[in-house]
Amino acid sequence: MTEATQPSGPLRGLRVFDLTRVLAGPSCTQMLGDLGAEIIKIEKPGEGDDTRAYAPPVMPGTHHSAYYMAINRNKRSLALDISTPEGQEIARALIAQSDILVENFKTGTLPRYGLGWEDVRKFNPGMVFCSITGFGQTGPYASRPGYDGLVQAMSGLMSLTGPADGEPMRMGISVCDLFAGLHAAIGILAALHHRRETGVGQQVDISLLDASIAMLANQGMNYLATGIDPKRLGNDHPNIVPFRPFATADGHMFLTVGNDSMFRRFCENTGLSELASDPRFATNAQRVANRAPLLAVLEPVMRRHTTTWWVDRLEEWKIGGAPINRLSEVFADPHVQARGMVMKMPHPEAGEVTLLGSPFKLSETPPDFRLPPPDIGQHTDEILGDRLGLDEAALAGLRERGVIA
Repeated sequence: MTEATQPSGPLRGLRVFDLTRVLAGPSCTQMLGDLGAEIIKIEKPGEGDDTRAYAPPVMPGTHHSAYYMAINRNKRSLALDISTPEGQEIARALIAQSDILVENFKTGTLPRYGLGWEDVRKFNPGMVFCSITGFGQTGPYASRPGYDGLVQAMSGLMSLTGPADGEPMRMGISVCDLFAGLHAAIGILAALHHRRETGVGQQVDISLLDASIAMLANQGMNYLATGIDPKRLGNDHPNIVPFRPFATADGHMFLTVGNDSMFRRFCENTGLSELASDPRFATNAQRVANRAPLLAVLEPVMRRHTTTWWVDRLEEWKIGGAPINRLSEVFADPHVQARGMVMKMPHPEAGEVTLLGSPFKLSETPPDFRLPPPDIGQHTDEILGDRLGLDEAALAGLRERGVIA
């Protein structure tokens, strides 16, 4: 690596062997890369990460899909066929030099190549080996392929999402993949702490289904407390009222009245003081029980003013309120921009690309943006030359035999 691409984040010095593709795994390894870990992304020669083909749209000025660009910065790409004996030998040599391996192959795949956890721990006992799958390494569903839509269905998330009188709905983002990627990164950091204390590595077994069930939070506990399946409520909150979108004079906004004192404040400032003392609405539990009559009173009140008027007044009253933004409004928002959630990076094709920023804000070791998402095999020769000492003749032979690209 050049001096300009040397990591400087809090995970600098850690080496990650990245056998992931699509979303859950790459989102995890991008987080590690943003925090300074060195990521070697392994891609199948001639094909690469599946998301390279998830277009349109293509990122302007490049040949990369926007999907691929979202979760692959701060990585170097090695095009390596691990289904071949020579490819497996190269993989083992690189893994031996690595601290972390992240993979999201179907359970049981990597052991067939001699690259599973039991294989790796024999020659790298300090390895943190993270496996991200649909259903985990154990249990009756372990061998099933896992996709976000299937897990949204199986985890109960879809049963909770959608209109009360309509069909179950998938969320607009692949949240189960992203839940799993986030939990994987946290699990890896915990395993690294354990290794620092003991010198011993371990396997981190992350399942999309497990992560999604954990994220059921209050709704999961509502069921465990009562034994009753929660019903879909559309945009209403099951435990707090009012906590929902409302139509305004010029559009829609979201109102969050999180406690009784906030409700009294809202009523006093909107000419509805009688509601605060009405026994049907005085406490949150009563408001939940009498949701429909309360909303019938609030809806015409909310339509009296514009969204901007409401957001400004609610801020003065210390009550939560927000516009329901389109993405064009999100990325133009001065606060979003001030927080660095829209960022630009140099790119060899486009000159510069605009990417999503990192949510990590660390005062001493902030995220480190050094490498744009790579082409397939862009760093093959660099990695194998620097790490394994392979010369041009050896690389040419491997390339001719289809082991690398």
